[in-house]
Amino acid sequence: MSRNFRAPLLLGVAMFCLGLAGCRTAAPGAALRRQGDEIVVAGQLFHTGTRVVTWMDPGGYDAYRVERRFSPLAESGWEKTKASAKDIATPNRYGLRQDALTPEEIEQVRGGGWDLVTLQRVVDQFVLHYDVSGVSKACFATLQDQRGLSVHFMLDLDGTIYQTLDLKERAWHATTANSRSIGVEIANIGAYPPGETRAFEEWYEHGPGKWPSIRVPSRIGEPMFRVRDFVGHPDRSELVRGVTQGIELVQYDFTPQQYAALIKLTAALCKVFPKIRCAYPRDAAGKLVTQKLPDEELAKYQGVLGHFHIQSNKTDPGPALQWDRVIDGARRLLP
Repeated sequence: MSRNFRAPLLLGVAMFCLGLAGCRTAAPGAALRRQGDEIVVAGQLFHTGTRVVTWMDPGGYDAYRVERRFSPLAESGWEKTKASAKDIATPNRYGLRQDALTPEEIEQVRGGGWDLVTLQRVVDQFVLHYDVSGVSKACFATLQDQRGLSVHFMLDLDGTIYQTLDLKERAWHATTANSRSIGVEIANIGAYPPGETRAFEEWYEHGPGKWPSIRVPSRIGEPMFRVRDFVGHPDRSELVRGVTQGIELVQYDFTPQQYAALIKLTAALCKVFPKIRCAYPRDAAGKLVTQKLPDEELAKYQGVLGHFHIQSNKTDPGPALQWDRVIDGARRLLP
């Protein structure tokens, strides 16, 4: 056999084998396994490099459900909810991102038909919250069972990210920014004026060592951490003092596990959504803006920001958040 004939023959055999392999992977009923770090964006999966539990996974939190997640089953349906949970005015806790869409586009997507390009044009902010619930389980119970609200992500003490909705949905977490933003509730009991820190006595325990540990109160029940026997510690041992909205506040820092996960989630979102700049609001001196942005600035702002940048009556994610650590870390992961 000549060399000129053998080369195309070998190529043809290789292509035939690849074709067989492709048929096998596409066989009806074949399971596709996720790696466990993916987020869902307009029905597509994108890797983050950190643990993500979606609303479709066992143990996930499903904001699409009408019933209250932690209420007794017989009392959780919509008819009972209307009578007992006055803050929940509608069975849905989310809506349609329609503010930046034309009437024709609204008709196209309102049945769920979002394409990624349109969603990338609409979404340009990533809003950071603390949940004042302490753990993601309690946060979801507050949002879903008590207030009729929602958020795309919850970040638990152990670094687990929970996604409750596809990012195509308009979650109800930041008022005027809802149509254009993605939100994350970071588990943390919150920030308080000095002298009003009784919550810290319930949630933080000081043992023989200098570093406090986080003690989930018994009233929460099983915290449902994904990391077995997890005990959380704030990233810094001391209370962090700072000024937000002109108010002096103290707060215990987030956990190292939360920072590691938040950095990767931020990088993933800035990559998937090009309009979300990997940056936070700064003043003329290059320092973090610690109060609500003026309306005209907020309307133009594209990037990562805090809840307090959007609403003057909010202070989350509080003075403890290490903004440079999050943003610089995310930038290092971006191409």
